[in-house]
Amino acid sequence: MPDHETMPSTPAPEVSARAAALPQEALKIASGYAFSGPALELGALLWDGRCLPDAQIRVPLSMLNRHGLVAGATGTGKTKTLQLIAEQLSAQGVPVFLADIKGDLSGIAEPGRADARVEGRAGEVGQRWAPAGCPAEYYALGGIGRGIPVRATVTGFGPVLLSKVLRLNRTQEQSLALIFHYADGKGLELIDLKDLRAVVAYLTSDEGRQELKTIGGLSAATAGVILRSLTAFEAQGASGFFGEPEFDTGELLRTDGDGRGVVSVLELSAVQDRPQLFSTFLMWLLADLFHDLPELGDVDKPRLVFFLDEAHLLFDDASEAFLESITQTVRLIRSKGVGVFFVTQTPKDVPADVLAQLGNRVQHALRAFTPDDQKALNATVKTFPKSPYDLEEVLTGLGTGEAVVTVLSEKGAPTPVAATRLRAPGSLMGPVGQEALDRAVRESPLYERYAQAVDRESAYERLERDPREGRGRGAKGPDEMRDAAPARRGGEEPSMVEQVVGSGIFKSLARSVGTQVGREITRSLFGTARRSGRRRR
Repeated sequence: MPDHETMPSTPAPEVSARAAALPQEALKIASGYAFSGPALELGALLWDGRCLPDAQIRVPLSMLNRHGLVAGATGTGKTKTLQLIAEQLSAQGVPVFLADIKGDLSGIAEPGRADARVEGRAGEVGQRWAPAGCPAEYYALGGIGRGIPVRATVTGFGPVLLSKVLRLNRTQEQSLALIFHYADGKGLELIDLKDLRAVVAYLTSDEGRQELKTIGGLSAATAGVILRSLTAFEAQGASGFFGEPEFDTGELLRTDGDGRGVVSVLELSAVQDRPQLFSTFLMWLLADLFHDLPELGDVDKPRLVFFLDEAHLLFDDASEAFLESITQTVRLIRSKGVGVFFVTQTPKDVPADVLAQLGNRVQHALRAFTPDDQKALNATVKTFPKSPYDLEEVLTGLGTGEAVVTVLSEKGAPTPVAATRLRAPGSLMGPVGQEALDRAVRESPLYERYAQAVDRESAYERLERDPREGRGRGAKGPDEMRDAAPARRGGEEPSMVEQVVGSGIFKSLARSVGTQVGREITRSLFGTARRSGRRRR
């Protein structure tokens, strides 16, 4: 990684003529941010106690799928940084996903309001500030909160992610994967939690115990633990997060009629007391996108930029399989045109294998009030390249809306470290009114598609109706099931096979066919289901 001693001593052509009057060290830094292609404007360089508006700090649009980190202590301006980046991405035609933990990002859809503070910041950093909102969609996890409900089927969510929210240990996680494998193979689609509970209950019953023996490595005791965990999870009100209609992550890739990227805001303030659940749901959204998006290679601009707020929650008590899946997803999704930004307090919140892949860094102020704070500060400083700054001093002295920045240049090389006073967002810095938010949700073309939960026939109903379904009656492929249906005489009730063939579960199963003679669902990273026939934009 280049340091300040290797940077050119003369400005690149893109550096303004006025910048030539900058102090020599500041000029070297500014030259590292003089890009020829489209770039997002972050702010102005801070040097020797002064803000230098002629030294602009930027990030190339083409490098935003190389991932990033926005970090800093509480109250240092991380949320406003997300807003600043998101609204510029939207203006460039790039869709954005934002997890709104505190409920104050909804204002991104409304133009901001000029006041002395905004005008003062704009003047300091050389910004031509103008109020502007972005096209936005508002979502709510499981419909808890204001927003279009986001749900996942249990089949789609998969065993690895579900193990994390159930807090299962490694052995139990592996056993849950075997149960999913069994249900997949038998055509027992798991739409909601009661479906999974029904399958586990069947396997631990007297009638299903023989089936349990066919699943290698799964003991009755472990299955019982999983069943109790599921029951407790449902008792906590988690049922609403799983079901249909399942959210199609292709909705996150939309642009409006003017070509601006739609900003998808997932409100999480109503479920912030369930961090394991919402952080894992964010990873499901990302894994689902990974499954279905085609390879793009190098791109002029990202297809989507995805901000994972409170990222440390993803890694708390995470299993080895979960961490490996995160690392692999981040490594590979870049080539599909998706950039991922982790938002947290310090870089040490992110595992080293993931941190190494985050090419763009915006580090807000850190505090050093305790020995642990000091250790975190020292660790953070070591993650930056050599620079002319005393980073320990700078990071503890930054004000709100200031940060230390290093990004990837258009050639993929790290830029010099730059202390930066960040620009003011053009959109509203705060939540929109509840009436305006409710109206935006109701008027969304997606509202009718996702607002009403649907409980169609699935594993629970099939096993309740006839437990023999668990012994393989659902294991036939669609063609076999159709051929097996006998002709009916007039007025005769349809047989069970005919009911299944004509039901929603059959149609869904036909969409879910995978590699084993059309009978088993294909699973990829995190064990999430990959199914054909889904809308993709």
